[in-house]
Amino acid sequence: MQIYLYVKSGHSVDLDATRRCAALASFLKGFEPIFCTNDRDVGTYVKTYLGIKKVVNIDGLFNLLNIIQRGDILIYESDEATPVVEKQLRELCSALYTIGRDLPKNIINTSLFTPQKNTKKNKAFFFGDDDSHNLLLNLCHNSSKCDLPLLRGHYFFLDNEKKLAPFFSLVLEEEEYIQTIQNTKYLLSGSINACLESLYCGNSPVFYKRADKNYLDMDFIEKLDIPIISSASLDEIIKEFESIIKSYPIVNDFEYVDLSFMQNEIQDILNKNDTFVRK
Repeated sequence: MQIYLYVKSGHSVDLDATRRCAALASFLKGFEPIFCTNDRDVGTYVKTYLGIKKVVNIDGLFNLLNIIQRGDILIYESDEATPVVEKQLRELCSALYTIGRDLPKNIINTSLFTPQKNTKKNKAFFFGDDDSHNLLLNLCHNSSKCDLPLLRGHYFFLDNEKKLAPFFSLVLEEEEYIQTIQNTKYLLSGSINACLESLYCGNSPVFYKRADKNYLDMDFIEKLDIPIISSASLDEIIKEFESIIKSYPIVNDFEYVDLSFMQNEIQDILNKNDTFVRK
């Protein structure tokens, strides 16, 4: 019996779902899960930066029907599941978990992030991993240079780094994602997941609501009372950001999902089948 995790990824999709699935893979590492993705680049990323050991590149969720054997377990986050595909997967799997339905999305990789008492960086801007429409570049148009480091997104166009550099005090490479999220007191970010990771680390995030995103999980930001900015130019964004962090509000307590119930359920299934004992 094998445990599989699958996440849809690509240049027009951010890495929020990828990081959530990687967090689950890390939590379940004793079961030796296999991490599946439709993007070879993401497969390399999770191996290099997120500590995932077993990665398989496939064309899409439907391909798992040719890989999964009866009784296997699948955990996935994707919008690819048609009713027919999901029905077939449920018939094959002894357990099927969909992130966003069976599992909430407030999943933090506690093996990578640690709550901080003294942060090393005062502030930084993480727009997000993707920017296929050059929205950030357009926001910078006619704006002045700001005193704020920019953390480069994984899917940013390579030539955009040079174009963005004049507007920020520093451009941080994507390899510095974990350190930046963990060690930045005031993080401005267009990623809901990054804001939750920042809050878990004891920091004070500010959410930038991107005009090109259809956010499905705004309830996390709203319930926590994380400040929100939606201005249409870099100058306006920075002005509002600086005003917020001067008197950062009290936010509600953040509780990340306790995954022990899933771990217990999986172990029970494995014990009944007597094919795998958790290490």
